[in-house]
Amino acid sequence: MSSRVTITALAAVMILTAAGCSKQSAEQHAAPSVPAFKGAIVATVATTDLPEQMTAVGTVRAETSALLAARIPGVVATLAVREGDRVRKGQSLLTLHAQESTAGAVGAAAVVEEATHSLDEARSRQKLAESTFARYEKLLAEQAVTRQEFDQRQSEREVATQGVARAEARLTQAREAAKSATAIADYTRITAPITGIITQKNIDLGATVFPGSPLLTVEETDRYRLELAAPESLLGRVRVGQRVAVTLDGQASAQTGTVSEVVPQVDPATRTFLVKVSLAATSGLRSGQYGQGAFTIGSSPGITVPRSAVREQGAITAVWIVDQAKTCRLRIIKPGRVMADRIEVIAGLTNGDQLIVGGTMPTVEGARVE
Repeated sequence: MSSRVTITALAAVMILTAAGCSKQSAEQHAAPSVPAFKGAIVATVATTDLPEQMTAVGTVRAETSALLAARIPGVVATLAVREGDRVRKGQSLLTLHAQESTAGAVGAAAVVEEATHSLDEARSRQKLAESTFARYEKLLAEQAVTRQEFDQRQSEREVATQGVARAEARLTQAREAAKSATAIADYTRITAPITGIITQKNIDLGATVFPGSPLLTVEETDRYRLELAAPESLLGRVRVGQRVAVTLDGQASAQTGTVSEVVPQVDPATRTFLVKVSLAATSGLRSGQYGQGAFTIGSSPGITVPRSAVREQGAITAVWIVDQAKTCRLRIIKPGRVMADRIEVIAGLTNGDQLIVGGTMPTVEGARVE
């Protein structure tokens, strides 16, 4: 009997001890208080008309570029620039050694000098013939010379005048030939036709070139355009002066370009046609840069949110919303097009959702908004 009472008392003690431990464990695992934050800017999600766009890809090109080619045969004697160098208009870029052209210019200058001396001699003979004719004219009036002698002096004067005319013609011809020879000799000096940057170098020092051989390419750096390969379905719907949303590789922000030229010929291989879009902002651009242009062809309802409200973590894109209980929830969305400072949301949001767009942003799921 005593043993049974002892066991019963011991069991009661164990039950009380277990109950106490359970209560203590429950208190230790009690849920923490819900955090709250202030200063969030909340906006109501609403559907708006969004432009329907068709995208074309293309390449950035300088609006003005110059391909310099050799006009005469020769050997590259000096080369003062390399790819990437900036040059100014009229700056000497390279020179060619062309002995034939140089010799031709020297010979033409000698011919001009000889023709000048011949003209001087002809004018001296003309002056003598004029004075002789004047004397014989007086003598004839005084009947001191015969008519035949007078006619002879008159003929000499006419011949002298014609000699001056021929000498003048030869001098003019020699000067024009000298100009041509000098111009050809000047082809040995290649200068920059525009201010810009050297984008391509096709020759090296000591290389032999022939007429038509490409030497250098110079491009302006203050005016660029995006040359787009537009789908054939846009033919007739793209107009000069039309505004185009442009996105360029390597630039975070988009910009707006203007269609400056439409080439209506369709490439049978790609079924595209060329559209040239002038770019207003040229900072950071380079020739050959990849770009996209979006042509607006209509509108349709959709939802956009500020880019500042979107959170990206790895492959997940989400936004913070506030539910009816004033609690923050992280909502995963499917983003679409980027439109300046806003992003299209294809899925994940509906009309009436309360979206946190700025201010103090939550840091934990379930936080309470005040």
